[in-house]
Amino acid sequence: MLTTLVLWDIDHTLLDSGPAGPAVYPRAFRALTGSAPKVTVPTEGRTEQAIMGQLLEAHGVHGISAPEAAAAMVTALRELDDELRSGGRRLPGSFEALTALRADPRAAQSLLTGNLRPNAHRKLAAFGLDRLVDFDAGAYGSDHPVRARLVAVAQRRASDRYGRCFGADDTVLVGDTLRDVAAAVEGGARVVAVATGGDGAEELLAAGAEAVLPDLRDTDRVVGAILGGPEREPAVRRGTP
Repeated sequence: MLTTLVLWDIDHTLLDSGPAGPAVYPRAFRALTGSAPKVTVPTEGRTEQAIMGQLLEAHGVHGISAPEAAAAMVTALRELDDELRSGGRRLPGSFEALTALRADPRAAQSLLTGNLRPNAHRKLAAFGLDRLVDFDAGAYGSDHPVRARLVAVAQRRASDRYGRCFGADDTVLVGDTLRDVAAAVEGGARVVAVATGGDGAEELLAAGAEAVLPDLRDTDRVVGAILGGPEREPAVRRGTP
């Protein structure tokens, strides 16, 4: 019986895109403006729309539409596909966790990511993860520049696809950054964090994660934290001494 909408972040949660990931923005910037960027902007836990918008703003560049910027970022990652495949990797346990949840009748499994949808698909396909999620039930950086707004987008799409409503109590976002946690809390979802990015377990818990896993290696533990039920070793949870 379907009980839970599971929404995965991509970068540093399921995979590491290596140098190709951050290289998208300067490459797209050059394609849009004819010159290389002189400064960088924060990228972790943000939407690609927001990242590129801030990068252009920081250089005083105006008049480039969101569709133009998105097309440049999609082209940039496509041109970096060889580097993505050779320099990136799926994180340990991600394939097994996605496979287990895909087979679990309690879970509808998709994505909530700042990546534009074509870039999300390219990244997962590079590491054999694309067939394990329902892309049509998720939300992407191409849907809205504000990460928290994506939760409602995914809930609406999943509700339409699966014929039942998903709300704050039965939607779980899995991510690795404080911005992922904030997006879930603000957008209306539970959040299970994975301490595989730059933010520590205590910070993630303090921000509102209901549980934090060190990584995705223990499949039973991952499924237990997300869906409930027996775990071989409990996840770190709020209130745990």
